[in-house]
Amino acid sequence: MSTDTRAAVTIDSRTPAPLGTRTTKATTSDKVVGGASHVILAIWSVVVILPMVWTLIGSFKTTPEIFRSPFGLPANWNFDNYVNAWVNNNFGRMFLNTVIVVGVALVLVMILGAMCAYVLARFSLPGSRVIYYLMLAGLTFPVFLAIVPLFFILQGMGLLNTLPGLIITYVAFALPFTVFFLFSFFKSLPYEIQEAAYVDGASEWRTFFQVMLPMAKPGMAAVAIMNFLGLWNQFLLPISLNTSQDNYVLSQGMASFASAAGYQVDFGAMFAAVMITILPVLLVYVLFQRQLQGSVSQGTSK
Repeated sequence: MSTDTRAAVTIDSRTPAPLGTRTTKATTSDKVVGGASHVILAIWSVVVILPMVWTLIGSFKTTPEIFRSPFGLPANWNFDNYVNAWVNNNFGRMFLNTVIVVGVALVLVMILGAMCAYVLARFSLPGSRVIYYLMLAGLTFPVFLAIVPLFFILQGMGLLNTLPGLIITYVAFALPFTVFFLFSFFKSLPYEIQEAAYVDGASEWRTFFQVMLPMAKPGMAAVAIMNFLGLWNQFLLPISLNTSQDNYVLSQGMASFASAAGYQVDFGAMFAAVMITILPVLLVYVLFQRQLQGSVSQGTSK
C-alpha cells in the first residue's frame, strides 16, 4: 500500500458519519427496546391466549373430567355441551336477541352518527361547536349514573324490559363516540369535491350518501367494529333495563346461568356458553383487524 493510499484511508476513517446514519450505541439501544417489547408482548399474548384455549378445551369435557384433569385433553371430542347450552339453557334465543339488538343499534348509530358528524364538521351553524362539545361531554358521563333515570324514562315510554328500549339505549350511549371519531374524517375531506357535487346538481342528501360518505369508509369501518365490540359485550344496561327472561341477551344469559346453578354448575356447558358468546367477537376482530388498525391511526393523526 502506498503512502497516498494510507493517507486517504486515514482521512476517510476520521471523516464524521453522514447525517441520518445510526451509531453503534443507538442500534444497540434499539435492539434492547425491541427485544424487551417483544418479550412483554409474548407474555401478554400467553396471558390472553392460554385462558381462551383452556376454556375451549374445557367446553368439550364433562364436569367430573374437568376436575379430574383440568389441563388434559378430553377423552371424547363431542358437542354435547354446546347442544346443552344452546337448547336446554336457551342460548339460541338469547343469541338471536343479541344479534337483533346489536345489529339494529349498530345500523342506527352509524347512520345517525355519520350524519351528525358530517354536519358538525362541514357546516358552520349557530351552536355547532356547543353541540360538538356536548357530544364530547357524553363520553365522560358514567353509565351507572344514568341507570335510574333511564329506568323511569323507559318505563314511562312503555319500553322497559323490551328489545326496542334496549336498542334506543344502546344508540344513545354509542352516539357520542361515533360522532367524535367520524368528525375528524369528515373534517379532512377536500371541500373541492363537495363543491363539485353541488355544481353537478347533487342535493345535500345525494352529496352526503353518494360522495362524502364513501370517502369516509375507513373511519366508518373502524368505528363500526369498535361499536360492535362494545355493544356485544354490554352488561350493565341490559341487566338493569331488561329483566324479562324472554328478552335476555347473551351477557345476561351467562350471568343467569352461572348464578342459578349454585354449587351444581355444569362447567362443560358453561365453558361452551362462553365460547358461543365470544366467538362472534373474535371472528369480527380477526376479519377486520387491518381495517381497524389503519383507520384508527388515520383518524387520530388528523
